[in-house]
This record gives sequence, C-alpha cells and structure tokens, in this order.
Amino acid sequence: MDFLTLFSIYVVVVLTCIALVCRYSGQQQTPFGRLYQTFTQVVSPWIPQCIQNICQKTVHRLFHQRNNFFIYLHLILEAAVYAEYSYEVFSFCLEMDTTLVNVCVPYVLLALKTCIFYLCCSRDPGTLTKKNHAAQLKVYQYDEKLFQEGAVCPTCQLVKPARSKHCRVCNRCVQRFDHHCIWVNNCIGAQNTRYFLLYLLSVCAMAGDIAVLTADMLFHVVLRSGLMHAHYIDEQGQQQPSGLLFVIQHLFLTFPRIVFMLGFLIFVFFLLAGYSMFHCYLALVNQTSNEWFKRKGLRCQHCHPVSGHFCATSYNPIRGFYHRGILRNLGEIFWPLSPTQKKDN
Repeated sequence: MDFLTLFSIYVVVVLTCIALVCRYSGQQQTPFGRLYQTFTQVVSPWIPQCIQNICQKTVHRLFHQRNNFFIYLHLILEAAVYAEYSYEVFSFCLEMDTTLVNVCVPYVLLALKTCIFYLCCSRDPGTLTKKNHAAQLKVYQYDEKLFQEGAVCPTCQLVKPARSKHCRVCNRCVQRFDHHCIWVNNCIGAQNTRYFLLYLLSVCAMAGDIAVLTADMLFHVVLRSGLMHAHYIDEQGQQQPSGLLFVIQHLFLTFPRIVFMLGFLIFVFFLLAGYSMFHCYLALVNQTSNEWFKRKGLRCQHCHPVSGHFCATSYNPIRGFYHRGILRNLGEIFWPLSPTQKKDN
C-alpha cells in the first residue's frame, strides 16, 4: 500500500471512532449529540429508506437496550493496542535504552484498570426498590427546582427520591443518577460513581503512558537514522532536504501499525481527558451529568454566570443545591450517603 491509501484508511477509522463518540453519552444536548443529529439530517435524503430503517433498528438496539457490544469492542481495542505494544514497541523501547520498569508500567495500569472496570460493570449503581425506597427518600432533600417532592415515576410507580432518575435503558430508577454508560453496560449512580471516575482516570493513564513510550521510541528512531539531515530526489530529479512531512511519511510507511496505534491513543487520551475533567468537576461541585444538563433551563435572563451573579430565585449552576464543600463532596462520591447520614443543606 502507498502512503495515501494507508492514510485514507487511517482517516476513515478515526472518523468512525468519532461517530461512535457522538453517541457516547446518549445526550442530545451535548455538542457530539448535536453534531451527530446534524450529520444524519444532511445525509438521510441520500440514503434509501430500507437502509435507514435497518440503521435505526441497529442504533436503537446498541444505544437504547442493554447489551455487551461496547464492552466487547472496548476489550478488542484494548487487546489490539496491547498486542501491538507487546509485539513491536516493547522490544524497540528496550533497544532504545528505556528502563524495564518504564516499559512494564502499562501492564500494571492494565491490571489496575481491569479490576476497576469489572467493579464498574458489575456493581449495582443504586437501584431503587420497594424494600429500600422509604429509606432513600430521606437521604437527599428536594430542591423544588430540579427535583419536586411527591413526583412519581410513571414506570416504577414509586415516589422519586431527590436526585434519582428512571433509566430507560435499564428500566429502573437509580439513586443519584448520573447517566447510562454504554461502555460498561451499566448505569452510573450513587454506588458506582467512584469506580467510574477511577475507570476514566486509569484509561487516560494507560493511553497516555503507551503514547509517550511509543512517541519516544519513534523519536529515537528518527534521531538514530539521521532522517532529519537526509535528502531525497523529487519527481523532477532534484535533490531536496527531508522535512517533517517526509519524516512522518517515512515513519507511516515503515511502522504503519505503530503510527496508527499512536494516533488512536492520542485521540483516545484527549477525548477521555476532557471527559474525565468534566466528571471530576462535577464531583468537586457535587453535581451529576443529569443535573448539569437539566439546570440549563433554570437560568433566567437576569443571571450572569460569568460574573457569578444569580437571582435569589434562580438555580446557581456553579455551586448547586447539593454543594457542601470540596472535601465533603468528594467524600460523598467515595463513601455514598446512607439514610443514617442524611445530607445537611
């Protein structure tokens, strides 16, 4: 394959990953969700109706019903990255005088992430049942804005405790509901938010560490080969000094799998780093994704979030109703409140 063919395949795969991310959170209010919706509106007139119906059924099954597809996809991508790292990058790094401890760190992170991933997938997020319902009503006070006292879940036929929400995918009400994560095939709620945060951070650490080791290996390959000082003959027969584009093309053609893996890891790292920062922020201010999206409709035209001015009757999106200070907010994430630890406001 020539460079353009390989690069085209690379772009198609990256765009496919972006399309999956557009459906990641399942929230139409997100920029990814709006981008996906706009894209489907543009291309739908050019796609036959039968294909659209098949796509809609597939999307509904993947994103609106519980299934393990994205867990398997997650494991396949992870296995592919580690296989390439173990097969080529590991030995190259040792040849480049990288210490054995440094090249083994990704495997330690993998073991740690696997344990956290299992807990995130398997632990109950805080399902509301008739047995624990009365107790959960006492954990959080109603803010009478996002959560109204006496509201009943039409599906479960239970009075909804403050901060709870019915998940349409799992068909259950969840305490301190954040969102339904397709990558772990589970809701994120009061009892497993800590595992979800640790999972995001561990995946970022894995992607970042392998990306740094791989980039360092390629950098040393360029230095040792003298590519930056080499020359090549162009189509007109003229000798030209090799530049950055020539070096990138050479690396892509010489180490196509390694370069592709590096690009994928950089994409995953920055994507999850931003997502992790968002959820860390929510943890610091004691908000959930569900509350973050809902609160937008509670601003009035006289409120100025930039200056920090909010009307007395308006919901403050920065502090929130359940904010109790950074340390207590984090403590609530890692040690979820029980009815005997009723939240003070």
